[in-house]
Amino acid sequence: MATYAIGDVQGCVQALHRLLEKIHFHPARDRLWFVGDLVNRGPHSVEVLRLIKQLGTSAITVLGNHDLHLLAVWAKVTTLSRKDTLQSVLSAPDAEELLTWLRFRPLVHVENGYCLVHAGLLPSWSIPQALSLAREVEEALQDDHFHQLLPAIYFRKDIMPSSHLSLEERLGLTTNVLTRLRVCTKEGIPEFSFKGHPKETPLGFMPWFRVPDRATQHDTIIFGHWSALGVVREQQVFAIDGGCVWGRELVALCLEDQQLYRVSCQKM
Repeated sequence: MATYAIGDVQGCVQALHRLLEKIHFHPARDRLWFVGDLVNRGPHSVEVLRLIKQLGTSAITVLGNHDLHLLAVWAKVTTLSRKDTLQSVLSAPDAEELLTWLRFRPLVHVENGYCLVHAGLLPSWSIPQALSLAREVEEALQDDHFHQLLPAIYFRKDIMPSSHLSLEERLGLTTNVLTRLRVCTKEGIPEFSFKGHPKETPLGFMPWFRVPDRATQHDTIIFGHWSALGVVREQQVFAIDGGCVWGRELVALCLEDQQLYRVSCQKM
């Protein structure tokens, strides 16, 4: 039995199939942890959702920013952009079933000493605090009237961390941190627009996982989201977005021995 964490798939179902063959995955024996962004930019988002959903308890995924974008489009909170490749999901005969399943996925998963998250955590957040904040967003997404809270969850507001935020402000900040964070200041002020390589980080900012004395420095965190960062292993941190949809690689990390498995990808 083995557990494999897998980087951002983004609709690249053929690469995912090849990676599962490479690790000899068997759903009765092994488990998969996905870092989110199952969909978008690649050509086969609906096939990826179907594959992972049908694995049942053999697969866990946290929500990424592209997954939330799909839910927001479905709920008519926003519209598709020119670069989106999500129409196949929205027009699928099983769209309601797939998107309801997606809506009930967590934003943070903690198990056996590992924390799985799509993008990152603020330096001041402990794992229990991150779980508590994530649960607020999850409860809002899973509510029967979730579309009413989706604007607060989805839209990108410049909300600064504070102990005096309203529920809606807290939902927005938590979602942005967990699904979009790459860099922040030493004081934990996030910058959500930066997408480049760490060497290009704006003055005064640094990768969130390199902030000195962050609360989770002794926890092992697995994340994706930052394709320009690539695959990184340092200080109990595993970044595994190999940039599959950009023609680089899809990556799996075996949690038992921390071995990496890679398959090359075509640019979509």
